[in-house]
Amino acid sequence: MNHPILDQIQDLRARLAPGDTVPPLVTALADGTAPHSALAELCAQQHRIIRSDRRSLLLLAGRSADRPVSAWFAALAEGESAALRTLPALGAAVGLDRDALESRPPLPGCQAYPHFLAWLAVNSDPDAAAAALVANFAAWGGYCATIAQALRSRYGFSDEACAFFDFFAQPAPELEQQAADALGPDRLDGPTLAAAHEYGLLLQAYEHLFWDTLGVIGA
Repeated sequence: MNHPILDQIQDLRARLAPGDTVPPLVTALADGTAPHSALAELCAQQHRIIRSDRRSLLLLAGRSADRPVSAWFAALAEGESAALRTLPALGAAVGLDRDALESRPPLPGCQAYPHFLAWLAVNSDPDAAAAALVANFAAWGGYCATIAQALRSRYGFSDEACAFFDFFAQPAPELEQQAADALGPDRLDGPTLAAAHEYGLLLQAYEHLFWDTLGVIGA
């Protein structure tokens, strides 16, 4: 029998899933037609996003410091730190050194997601934010798995250059179980679940905006 909150998270993921159409850039990467310029921009924008998201997750951990979900947010923040360490190798593969990663200007459409996560870090119900975040992980992880495979088979990238996408391509169920354990043992109440759905819709929309923004580069 599933954890009662795990059932709620999985139901939330299913309710958000109809909007999870594969972004054209992911499809183009999968068939090898996406330009290196789009990959370079993806890397540079993620360099900004990861650093912002790490701080946002640590703030959420601090706001919920007296509850188990704090450790879950902190673990996610540590994961962002690990992902950040993989970006220089990807940058090198697409022609960006460390200075270029640092100096590349932000694209508003790409930075909407981390800006909203920063808003959640300050304003949200942390329990609802945790449920919304974990419900959105599956789609992102699937895209990263597709890209990691494509970079090897279509673009000839090394394992080191693909490590960023490999990191996020890990299956989501373990994170979902960890989130449910951190949020439990009682089911999320109606207002918390409604807030999680609202947050999830916005996170999903801003992630799509990220891909749409990158998709026009070199098109």
